[in-house]
This record gives sequence, C-alpha cells and structure tokens, in this order.
Amino acid sequence: MSKTYTISELASEFDVTTRSIRFYEDQELLHPSRRGQTRVYSSKDRVRLKLTLRGKRLGFSLAEIRELFELWDETRSGSEKQLHLMLSKISERRAALEQQMKDITMVQLELESAEIRCRQALEELNERQEIEPQDREGKPSSTKGSDKSATVH
Repeated sequence: MSKTYTISELASEFDVTTRSIRFYEDQELLHPSRRGQTRVYSSKDRVRLKLTLRGKRLGFSLAEIRELFELWDETRSGSEKQLHLMLSKISERRAALEQQMKDITMVQLELESAEIRCRQALEELNERQEIEPQDREGKPSSTKGSDKSATVH
C-alpha cells in the first residue's frame, strides 16, 4: 500500500497553510481521494505539491504549472512536448528576470540622482543661511546659536 498523507501533514512538511493546499486542489493541481469528509493525499499529490511550490518560487503561474502537469499526465512518464514547454517557460522566465534586473538598475540610478540633487539643494540652503544671518532690514543679526531658535515662529 502506498503512503498517504493528511492535509495537515503536507501543510506542516512544506510550511504552507491547509487553505493553500485546498486552493491548489481547487486549481486542479492536486487530486486527493476522500474518506468521508477527509482528504487523503497520495505520494503523487505530495510530489505535485512540492513541484507546485518550486514552480511558484521560479515565478511560474499556477496555470503554467497545471499545463506542465497535464502534459506529464498524458504519458505517465513525461514527454518531449512537456520538456520543450518547460524549456520555453524557463527561457521566458529568465528573460523576464533579466528585464526586472535592468529595471531595478535604472531605478537605483534614478534614486541615486535624486539623492544627489536633494543633498546639493540642502547644502545650498545651509550655505545661504550661513551667509545671510541678517534681519529683514538688511542689518546683521545679533542673535546666534540657540538664541536664533527662540525667535523662529
């Protein structure tokens, strides 16, 4: 007899919620049998859950994962069609990640530029305040240091 698993056992083993596992079942990624109201997961379901979680980490959608499972289920041993699809999905994902890395680099450069402009503007403001310690009539101010903060409203 093959080993079977409860939803709680799988949730604990893979550090996911039972709700997530039920969702994957709703998405037709897992196909547990039933004993009354209890779901009974097979070794195949366990492997499919593991592959689903791995696929998600790689950035595949649940629809893409399901498509790969369906191709696998057609032959019971995989197929050239499935392998070509998987290679295509890997290539697409790699291209998307490379674009994301380029986008991140651009955002970092823009942030760096904005930071430099802000620091320069602050420096200019500070220099102006040091050069112009005069009151409104153009006379030198007699207040310095902590006295100056007392006059600010």
